[in-house]
Amino acid sequence: MTTLLEARELNKAFGGLQAVRDCSFTVEAGSITALIGPNGAGKTTAFDVINGIINPDSGRVLFDGRDVTGYLPHKLTRLGISRTFQLTRDLRDLTVLENMVVSSLVGGWRGLLGSKVLGRERDRAMELLDFVGITHLAATSAKKLSYGQKKLLEFASVLMSEPKLILLDEPGGGINPALLERIVDRIRALQKSGISFLIIEHKMDMVMQLSDKVVVMAHGEVLAQGTADEIQRDDTVLSAYLGRA
Repeated sequence: MTTLLEARELNKAFGGLQAVRDCSFTVEAGSITALIGPNGAGKTTAFDVINGIINPDSGRVLFDGRDVTGYLPHKLTRLGISRTFQLTRDLRDLTVLENMVVSSLVGGWRGLLGSKVLGRERDRAMELLDFVGITHLAATSAKKLSYGQKKLLEFASVLMSEPKLILLDEPGGGINPALLERIVDRIRALQKSGISFLIIEHKMDMVMQLSDKVVVMAHGEVLAQGTADEIQRDDTVLSAYLGRA
């Protein structure tokens, strides 16, 4: 398979804490790769480096054949990388539809400054809200949404930029089983359309069910990587993270 994203020997320290150390892994085009490990393993820091929120002390990030190390998030979005966060980030005083329009690469804030939302952006936003099942909330203020509804809004919002790769930070965190099943179904549908995923997730059932590849981190380093079946049979991973029967 073609490599879409490569993290190459990434290092990042905060004061005396080495958050990421010589971290290397790849995400293949059209695949779902899970990044797992305990709290403090360095997963979110690796995400932040890949997404351009922070710069690595050393190492490189390559995307679609281009060195994108240090690129700012908005530039990465234009190249095809979108991201959700563990704690949802919405514009509380805007409606659900307006939040979607702001996420668009075509109009963005310009779509809100005019007299009305651009027709094509509105149509695209409504299609995506329908895709995640919340079209009925289009005119609702984001601050009135439940936590689960905010998760769905953020998921739909990242699709407005037509990404090649989506970084999902704990998409299953804090939501009920029915909503989790809907998100899993939507991720699979998007993968079939050619979108790739890199997912941080603590729910092992979801990880093993969805992932083509699993990367295990510990103490800022990559401990193991392989298919879900291989990771479930890895003695080091079983002992340290997944529990041994």
